[in-house]
Amino acid sequence: MNRVALATLPTPLESGGRLPGGANLWVKRDDLTGLGAGGNKARKLEFLCAHALAAGAKSLVTVGAAQSNHCRMTAAAGARLGLPTHLVLSGEEPSHLVGNQLLSAMFGATLHHTGLKDTDWPALEEFRQRLTDQLSRSGSAPYSIPIGGSTAIGAIGYALAFDEIIEQCAALGFCAEAIVFTTSSGGTHAGLIAGLVRARAKNPKKPLPRIVGIAVAKGVAMSVERISELTTQTLRLLDCPARVDFADVIIETEYIGAQYAVPTRAASEAATWAAHRGAWVLDPVYSAKGFSGLLGLDAKNEFDADSNIVFIHTGGLPSLFVAH
Repeated sequence: MNRVALATLPTPLESGGRLPGGANLWVKRDDLTGLGAGGNKARKLEFLCAHALAAGAKSLVTVGAAQSNHCRMTAAAGARLGLPTHLVLSGEEPSHLVGNQLLSAMFGATLHHTGLKDTDWPALEEFRQRLTDQLSRSGSAPYSIPIGGSTAIGAIGYALAFDEIIEQCAALGFCAEAIVFTTSSGGTHAGLIAGLVRARAKNPKKPLPRIVGIAVAKGVAMSVERISELTTQTLRLLDCPARVDFADVIIETEYIGAQYAVPTRAASEAATWAAHRGAWVLDPVYSAKGFSGLLGLDAKNEFDADSNIVFIHTGGLPSLFVAH
């Protein structure tokens, strides 16, 4: 697949000392990917935007919640590549822009406030399609990206990120027991599993980590079947004939709380723990809930003492400056 350089890679893998249960914590700093204030979406956008350019696109369209990190980073990619970018966002137009919306506007994107709820994913996607059709008729040649950039093309970015993590672990002299991260629209999750399946096919005897997704949104990609299907599509693009096993798809759902973007006490405590331990800044919508899941699993003795656990910090700093 074609790729356009947008991210600063590889991102660091930092030691986080011991978890309360005795395992060694490592933090993969994908909040430092560089593009438009950083975050995991930069890896996906390298492949999505390359595909857009190859298709002759003259603009980008995508969709997300009001404070979508993916939308902000797509706006940044559009600015880097000279492609006008349209963002379909939940919620009403605010009196003044803050957080990710402020940055998206600074990057030159056009913001389309739909008045829809953050959690009304089908209606938001329908709005994206209508806008895409409208832009097509006007000659803007849009390349339309679904929520989270979670397509097989985008997921390739995290199949390669899996390889990057394994190489960094080897350089530091250990094999990870698990890679833990926040999952919502499923692209990062499918990419990591594709990386795992591909690595296992190349060397069946090599010890490889479990891929553990901490869910933060209901009704997006919350099924083993959906993640498996996206993983299969990604493997095809990577010319890998190996098959995904349903047992590889681990989705922990008990850390979502009341709903997407609704803070939880556990996430707040996890954010404080991370800030005090390593000055890692976790946002309440995504990364803090993901980290609360890691700490929750550790408290349940899910990780062996003296094992090595990698947490992928997927970013989200701008939303920290928005009242929740």
